[in-house]
Parts: sequence; C-alpha cells; structure tokens
Amino acid sequence: QVRLVESGGGLVQAGGSLRLSCAASGLTFSSYNMGWLRQAPGKEREIVSLIDWTDSIRYYADFVEGRFTISRDNAKNTVYLQMNNLKPEDTAIYYCASDRFGYGTNLVRTEFGSWGQGTQVTISS
Repeated sequence: QVRLVESGGGLVQAGGSLRLSCAASGLTFSSYNMGWLRQAPGKEREIVSLIDWTDSIRYYADFVEGRFTISRDNAKNTVYLQMNNLKPEDTAIYYCASDRFGYGTNLVRTEFGSWGQGTQVTISS
C-alpha cells in the first residue's frame, strides 16, 4: 500500500520561502514519476510541478515563473518542492502524488494513483 506523507507547509509572508517534503513508502520510489499539486479554496486542483522517475525531466506550471524547484532523493524515498518568492495567490493545500504506474514515459500525461493528505501553505500579504 502506497503511503505519501507531506510536511513543510506553514504561514509565511509574501516573498518568503518554504520547502515541502513528501516521504513515500510502499512503492519502488525510484521507478515512479512524482508530482506536486495544489488546491486553493473554491478552485480545482492543479498541477504545480512534476519530476520523472529518471530524475532528468521536470515540468512546472506557468504560474511558477521560475520560483519553485522540484527535486527527489531516491535514497530517502522523498520528493521536495522548494518554493521561493511566494505570493498570496500561492495559498493552497499542497498535495504530493505518485504515478499510477511505474516507468512513466510521458511526464505531463502522468496519471496519479496515490495521494498524500496535503499540507497547508498560507502566504500573507
């Protein structure tokens, strides 16, 4: 059974930084595409960033604008999202997700099969 546990959320002022972590278990982590998604109140869940299982391809949503960096540490079964220059519109619950199938070949078409419980990120103006 796949388990994803996010941490690192919190309340920061605009312009600040946060580093989200997602610890994975129950899967061969190094074989799976991973992603960070977010959902703001009253809005649909949206992709923030994706990283492929080979750790060579990354995808960022347009709204990231170079402020976030996704990374993974296969030795620790953990994926990270470093978020800098945060804006009030980044306020949301951030979720970690894993690919439904391993060895995904099309990162932007990743079908997520498991989700974490989410971590709240709140940015004050």
